Amino acid sequence: MNPLDQNPTTLTRDHSSVAAGMKLASGLTGASQLTNSEGSNRLLHLAALGEELGVSRVHGEARDLALRVAEGRFYVACIGQFKRGKSTLINALVGERILPVGFIPVTTVPTVIRFGAKPGARIQTRGGAWQEIAISDLKEYVSEEYNPENTKAVDGAEVFLPNSLLEGGMCLVDTPGLGSVFSSNTASTQAFIPHIDAALIVLGADPPLAGEELKLIEAVGRYVDKMIVVLNKADRASETERTAAASFTRTLLEKRLKQPLGPVFEVSAEERLGQHGPERDWRKLIEALRHLIQDSGWELVTASCERGLERLSEQLLAVIGEERAALERPLEESERRITTMKETIAGAERALRELDFLFMAEQQHLSDLFVTRHKMFLASLLPQAKTEFHRAIRTASGGTGPSYRRAIMREAQKIAREHVTPWLQSEQREAEKEYRRVTGRFVEMGNEFLRKLAAAGISELSRMPHALDTGAGFRVKSEFSFLDLIEIAQPASPLRWLADLALGLLGMRRSIEQDGYEFLVRLIETNSTRVQSDILNRVQESRNRLEAEIRKLLHEVSRIAEQALAHSQTTQAAGASAVQTAFERLERLEHEILTLRSVP
Repeated sequence: MNPLDQNPTTLTRDHSSVAAGMKLASGLTGASQLTNSEGSNRLLHLAALGEELGVSRVHGEARDLALRVAEGRFYVACIGQFKRGKSTLINALVGERILPVGFIPVTTVPTVIRFGAKPGARIQTRGGAWQEIAISDLKEYVSEEYNPENTKAVDGAEVFLPNSLLEGGMCLVDTPGLGSVFSSNTASTQAFIPHIDAALIVLGADPPLAGEELKLIEAVGRYVDKMIVVLNKADRASETERTAAASFTRTLLEKRLKQPLGPVFEVSAEERLGQHGPERDWRKLIEALRHLIQDSGWELVTASCERGLERLSEQLLAVIGEERAALERPLEESERRITTMKETIAGAERALRELDFLFMAEQQHLSDLFVTRHKMFLASLLPQAKTEFHRAIRTASGGTGPSYRRAIMREAQKIAREHVTPWLQSEQREAEKEYRRVTGRFVEMGNEFLRKLAAAGISELSRMPHALDTGAGFRVKSEFSFLDLIEIAQPASPLRWLADLALGLLGMRRSIEQDGYEFLVRLIETNSTRVQSDILNRVQESRNRLEAEIRKLLHEVSRIAEQALAHSQTTQAAGASAVQTAFERLERLEHEILTLRSVP
């Protein structure tokens, strides 16, 4: 279920909420309202069928999409690599600093900016309940700084603004950036793709289009054909660089998407937000968005409805097929299938144990690799850090010996933190790349066993051959925190204080400065070692969780098949009449679903 489609008030099955939703829709003609009402009713019907089949996820998602269609809302998602300025662009479009921004990957969950009669915000946690929050508190839930790797388990966030650009039903969606060191952020964006109705592609001039961005745009292009391309941060590139980037972007995207694109709008969202600098293509971008609302808004809502109906009905049809197959086959055949399946799963368990030894060797290789990288980091950094430290103490304030010690110790902490933190991010990216390479064999092995089971005629697996993601990275978050070694920076010893005081009075500060440099070296060595330990721990724990995922998936397959057998046994034990009734029920449900899909 997509939490961002949900309404604060749960929809009822008598369609009254859709009627209420129609009252909220604005900017739609009478014909459009009628069409949206019909689409909403079809989705609500599909939701009821999902509930009857016991597929709660389909039930919830169809119900939520029904309200969005009734209200005439469509999603224009801001997509692109992190640090492209997506959040700043949305802030500039609505004219307020609503979304948190920064120089590190910021957005951690998709955030919808939609029209509201008065300003407000809310977040939804994994339990499904919405919680009203102040707009000023939004960063506490959607930013990487305050909600690292989404540890607060926020499924979505919405901001309501009385903004004329949003009044026609357009909802701007801020998505986590690709290429972040946090793999969960990229996963959040990928998961949101099926819900995108139009895309605001935010690029830069250097580089204009990264490989991961191109893959995402191609994936989005399979769902939508309305795309607006923005070259942001135009103030940071020369005219020659912007022209080359725009030409390269348009040529490459048109070739890969196999469709013509409109102009590439060159803007600086930060300048527009601050109301300074040249406008460049800003007015043209606003006009393009208004044209999208006026000319294509109804079309986008309708397409969203049809895509949702097709995607969700396909899932229900697969469930019906599984139930029918379980009723059709003899019980003895089902029992033989389960025996075969258990033997295959036992083989998978043996293969996992054999791969364990290979993984241990690969882990040792990774450990050696990062030990070498650690040594290279220290060898290149320490001379530079020494220079920076001596430059800093020349400008440090005087004062007594104890205050001078505190000042240079703070400088040492600052220098160490400024170098170790970026290195942590680069090491995490490298480690995750190596981890994907190593675990690819585990993931492919798990998927291969799923394919074997599906090929053996186990219909329950028709949708599961690729249940494990070969591109998934670390499965645990970083536990690294910078260690300030405060007990060394500010020693509590009275004798140390008296000695520093004497040194200060005598003007003999070289001893304190030497202590400061030794403290800097210790800070760098200690924290860079902690970075290395954190990464290797993430490799080990992620490996353990991956193995647990594979085992859980394989045993879930067993549970599904055994459950289907038990259901079939119960129905067949009740006699031919019960079996016939079950077939008729499945046929009725299938007919209703196919009818819903075929309605124009």
